[in-house]
Order: sequence, then structure tokens, then C-alpha cells
Amino acid sequence: MAEDADTYDYIVTGAGSAGCAVAGRLSESGRFRVLLLEAGPRDTNPWIHIPLGYTKNYTNPKVNWMFESEPEPNLNNRTLYQPRGKVLGGTSSINGTVYMRGTASDYDDWRQRGCEGWDWDSVLPFFKKAQNQERGASELHGSGGPLHVTDIPHEWPLAKACVEAAMQTGIPYNPDFNGPRQEGTGFYQFTVNNRRRWSSAQSRADNRSPSRVLSSRSSPAAATSSRKAASDGSRPGAAAPASSISQLLPVAR
Repeated sequence: MAEDADTYDYIVTGAGSAGCAVAGRLSESGRFRVLLLEAGPRDTNPWIHIPLGYTKNYTNPKVNWMFESEPEPNLNNRTLYQPRGKVLGGTSSINGTVYMRGTASDYDDWRQRGCEGWDWDSVLPFFKKAQNQERGASELHGSGGPLHVTDIPHEWPLAKACVEAAMQTGIPYNPDFNGPRQEGTGFYQFTVNNRRRWSSAQSRADNRSPSRVLSSRSSPAAATSSRKAASDGSRPGAAAPASSISQLLPVAR
């Protein structure tokens, strides 16, 4: 473990959904000093923590990169708006909080295309380990993990009417969109805890804290380092080689 207060064993560039998880896991044992870099600010905007507040940050450049896609040939060359989080927690801090995994066939297809270790049977244990499912552990869900997954607190009459109308047309009711099948109509589950957003930052970076988090508001070096790491070929959200930003921050590894 690095002993100098300004020296780190690992530097993680990008404090998004993946970056917070990586930094949190590296920090769990207390053996390593970990620096987490984020180009955006900390998640202090109150609208981030109110689940419905995503409507306020959907086009907020302070916490959103507000990307546009390339022109889409099949859409008359229109571009599509792609909101992505520029804040601690990344897009998990600005999205609609819906918890939705891919279907098993999605992951099995990745494996068939050469992505070893990405088949459904291989990734399911990690989904379960990360999850704190309100309904309890089961064959497809886990409990005791850092990510809270909860039911909607109240089924509003209008929403229930929409579900019932869909069922009347022959669409089957689905009580769990992360269960054995994803087709059907029903109510989503959400990454919410005590009616507050439970982002990757809340589940990892805050509760299983890295030694230090540098955001654009806490230090200009954070944004500078993050951009430099990306320009040198490091992927944001991964554990970055120390050489990419060692001019600014010393690393022991």
C-alpha cells in the first residue's frame, strides 16, 4: 500500500457507473490507496437524488455531456440525443433509475462472438452479488449487495389502468422484468433506496470510499487528468495506467 498521502496504488479515470464500482471494489479491503477522477462535479445537485429529478438534469450541461449520435441513415440522417452523466456516478446519477438487465440470450450471443466470460451463466453471479433485492434472494436475484433494487412505492390508478388495458389486449402480466422472461406488461423495479436515487456513487464511491475522489469542483487536476488519460489511450471508467497521469499525480504501482 502506498504510504505517501499524495501517492496512490490505483487511479481510476471516470467516476461513472463502472468507475465507481471499480474504485469501490479496489478500496474494500483497505489495502490500497485509490484515487477516483471525475471530469464533472460531485453529486450535490439536489435534483440528482430525487428520482423524478431526472427531468431537471436531462438537458443540464453542468451534469450531462449531452451527446448527439452520428447521423442515422435510416432516420433521414437525423441525429439522436444521447444524455450521459458528467457527474460523480455518471449516467446512474441522471437516468430514470429503472433497473433492467439484458436478456440471457444477449449475453450468450456475446459469448458466441468471442467475448469469453460474458455468457449469461458467467455474468449472473455478479448481478446477484451487486444486488440488494427488496424481494429477497432467489435464483435470479441477490440480497446484501451494495445496489438497492426496490419496487415502486405506490401503484398509481392511471398506471394500473394502463397495465390492465394491456392485459385486456392479450399482453401477459410480468411481475419481474428481470425474471425468467422480459416480455409482458407490469411495473418496473428501480435503483432507489428510501425514495432517494441509489446511484453507483451512492452504492460504491460513497459507502465503500476510495482514498480520495477528485472532481472538477474539488480540483482542476481531476478534469485535466481525466482528459489526458483518455487522450493517451486509456478508457474512462477503467483502472488507468499510472504513466498516463503521473505528471500530475504520483502512483506507487
